[in-house]
Amino acid sequence: MSRALPLRVEAVRQFRRRRTLVAFGLLLALPWILILAFQFGGEGDAPDGRISLVDVATTGGLNFALFSLFVATGFLLVVAVALFCGDTVASEAGWSSLRYLLAAPVPRDRLLRQKLIVALGYAAAAVLTLPVMALLAGTLVFGWTDVTIPTGGTFPAEAAFGRMAIIAGYALVSQLVVAAVAFLLSVSTDSPLGAVGGAVGMVIICNILDAVEALGSWRDVLPTRYMYAWMDALQPEIQWTGMAKGAALSVSYALILFALAFRRFRAKDITS
Repeated sequence: MSRALPLRVEAVRQFRRRRTLVAFGLLLALPWILILAFQFGGEGDAPDGRISLVDVATTGGLNFALFSLFVATGFLLVVAVALFCGDTVASEAGWSSLRYLLAAPVPRDRLLRQKLIVALGYAAAAVLTLPVMALLAGTLVFGWTDVTIPTGGTFPAEAAFGRMAIIAGYALVSQLVVAAVAFLLSVSTDSPLGAVGGAVGMVIICNILDAVEALGSWRDVLPTRYMYAWMDALQPEIQWTGMAKGAALSVSYALILFALAFRRFRAKDITS
């Protein structure tokens, strides 16, 4: 019983799905698409003399990696994480293979745990794939130079890896709430598209509400409120407050939603 559905088997099953290859293909292709856009589009002028990540994106590989992460955080990475965590159970139900897995026999909690671990593993790999490929592509095309921060000034490229590790780690943590929403919907519906779309829709709605200033302090409890707080690591002195709040919020929501997913799956009548 304890050997039923080992992680290796589930990981291989998930990897062979077309959506896995397509998702990683898009993430690997995005940096090169952005490079082509910069090459053919030329350089724009910063409005009012303000410097943003897009203005320094072509100054070196590290800056380009940061810019790529910035443009992908709010949507592409959300879609990738929602895809891996929202498709994992719902697709099995849609193919009418979920009940056969349980009849193997595989205990429900173990089945769900194995699927969650693998889904989170692929989601983490997706979040890390983009900045790694962007760093490689940016370095090959734009060279290896010091990091220029939007607030002005630079810090040495050799010291940037610590900042990049913090940024990548926070990006992973901030996407946990997306993964949890997608996973809860995945055990609640037989439609993978519905689970993935529900998680992406949650992010879109939260971003819209975050723009409504009339909500005041209520915006601070929105799951996506601190999604871009990793930019505080680009200050001359790292500001931890926003990232600490964002991490606590994302982990809290994720733990609750994952617990609800397991409770829902234990009581669910598996007919497909």
